[in-house]
Amino acid sequence: QKVFRVIPQNDEQVEILNSLASNMQVDFWQPDSVTLVSPKMQVDFRVEADKSFEVEDLLKESGVEYRVLIDDLQAALDAQFDSKARTTGHSYEKYNNWETIAAWTADIAAQNPDLVSRIVMGETYEGRPMYLLKMGKRGPNKKAIFMDCGFHAREWISPAFCQWFVKEAVETYGKDTVMTTLLNSLDFYVLPVVNIDGYVYTWTKDRMWRKTRSKNAGSRCIGTDPNRNFNAGWCTLGASKNSCDSTYCGSAPESEKETKALADFIRKHLPTIKAYLTIHSYSQLLLFPYSYTYKLPSNYEELNSIAHAASKQLASLYNTEYTYGPGATTIYPAAGGSDDWAYDQGIKYAFTFELRDTGRYGFVLPESQIKPTCEETLLAVKYIANYVLEHLY
Repeated sequence: QKVFRVIPQNDEQVEILNSLASNMQVDFWQPDSVTLVSPKMQVDFRVEADKSFEVEDLLKESGVEYRVLIDDLQAALDAQFDSKARTTGHSYEKYNNWETIAAWTADIAAQNPDLVSRIVMGETYEGRPMYLLKMGKRGPNKKAIFMDCGFHAREWISPAFCQWFVKEAVETYGKDTVMTTLLNSLDFYVLPVVNIDGYVYTWTKDRMWRKTRSKNAGSRCIGTDPNRNFNAGWCTLGASKNSCDSTYCGSAPESEKETKALADFIRKHLPTIKAYLTIHSYSQLLLFPYSYTYKLPSNYEELNSIAHAASKQLASLYNTEYTYGPGATTIYPAAGGSDDWAYDQGIKYAFTFELRDTGRYGFVLPESQIKPTCEETLLAVKYIANYVLEHLY
């Protein structure tokens, strides 16, 4: 299997990609779907091995400029596991399967009872418990920040960051002044994997799976895109009504048990939750509302300056460059996202991170990049959290 990158120069070349996608199985990595492709946009997509020559011929023939990003996806998949830490158990510098993450949530809470507790937030379509970690020193009427990872199953670097964040919190509490202040003054709700069923499926069956694993009535196709399933401009743009598509918005808002559990939890704790952070990959972006509309949020200036400063913090470590801005204009419109929904619930500080990289490895980021990715992202998250603490409302 190969991953191609093309930059269509005009509508005609966009049309060529459209016809390509309708004639064979094309898995779009960036943007999420062929419908979002527009001229001058960078487009990354994967095709089956037996089709790659056909694709190359078509692109050459139509004069579409392309390059092969990943020549042999299987080799890249094997190369992901390049961490020297080949322990059988949990490791922060490795991709951990769900069983390992689930056991880790119990351990980290048991080992740090004064700082971490584990809550079952709901269960998935396939019946797995959704574990949520509540972090912070106990105190009266504390405000909170909610952060989730693992919305899209194949974005493995995302759950790795949630685990890293928890590790850093427990290891540096009492040593790092910022982290200590944050945990004394705020609670953090960390959901290490939202789409657990999908995540399990990427370990057992198909590494490139994105959606949930729920059955769709009257269709042989499985799953809904959980980040198109929230009631924020639901299914209006940048989402699909076709259950076979990777951006399928679901039969209704919160049709998925996972998104419903998340939304229910946030609704229940709305008075306390003051910020919402959701971690995805890849593209190196820091986005804020809106994605379902081109209209700017009322505190646009504030969100933009936070994103600017947070990106600067992130870059200070390894010079990793992030682009920031409102979702719709910075990448493309996409309705039904959790960040827009949280923002419209009254959570003023809502951000989406798209972690490393910019496409060299895409979703199959090598384990050797987990540590640097998490270290730099932590700086941005701590900056945002500290800003929120200083601007409680």
